[in-house]
Amino acid sequence: MHVEQIWRYPVKSLQGERLGAVEVGEAGLVGDRSHALRDPATGVVLTARRDPTLLYGRGLLTGDGAAVDVPGHGPTTDVAQISAWVGRPVTLLGPTGESQTYENLSDPEVDDSDPVAWQGPTWSYHDSVRTQVSIVAVGDLRHWDVRRFRPNLVVSGDTADGLVGHRIRVGGAELDVVKRIDRCVMVTRAQPGGIERDLDVLRTLRHERELTLAVGALVVQPGPVQIGDAVDDLGPSPT
Repeated sequence: MHVEQIWRYPVKSLQGERLGAVEVGEAGLVGDRSHALRDPATGVVLTARRDPTLLYGRGLLTGDGAAVDVPGHGPTTDVAQISAWVGRPVTLLGPTGESQTYENLSDPEVDDSDPVAWQGPTWSYHDSVRTQVSIVAVGDLRHWDVRRFRPNLVVSGDTADGLVGHRIRVGGAELDVVKRIDRCVMVTRAQPGGIERDLDVLRTLRHERELTLAVGALVVQPGPVQIGDAVDDLGPSPT
């Protein structure tokens, strides 16, 4: 098993960037989900689960933070311009060291189902306190476009499920793989580049994979990772 693709998403729920190499820090890929858009009226961090428009923008790291590449306008940090694109007032958050509030749909297959709120981690704008690096195997993706699932690492092989509960070495980094990642309506969303809305993605995951795809890992040892690096299974994670 080896690394075939590396993806980083500087602004949560926006399009990301494909890399040839990256540094894995103590909280995941350096710069990954380091920024987010938040509704100042509700205090909720925006995600494409409830705001699909976000998938048509792109997050970009800058020398002193991040910018949003607004369709038709280009990169900006102007919150008025970003708010006009999103369709409501937002703020662009950088690292705060504080847990943020997120919302998911109570029924992942129904767009207008009631929202369910939860608190995320303090280290970044990831959804889960149990995922700092997400990994998917080529075989698990089947015919689906990898951008539907927004992993950090795409690795060769039939499945990554067998890595759960194990410590792995990837390049110079070591990770404890702790969970399979639950999926929601976001994987059905249309995106730029010819990705059309497809409700069958979620239905298939529900029927065949208990609504999961990819695995989540926590960083044990930071280090560099690049395309072609081997993924070495070091055995069960210490308890």
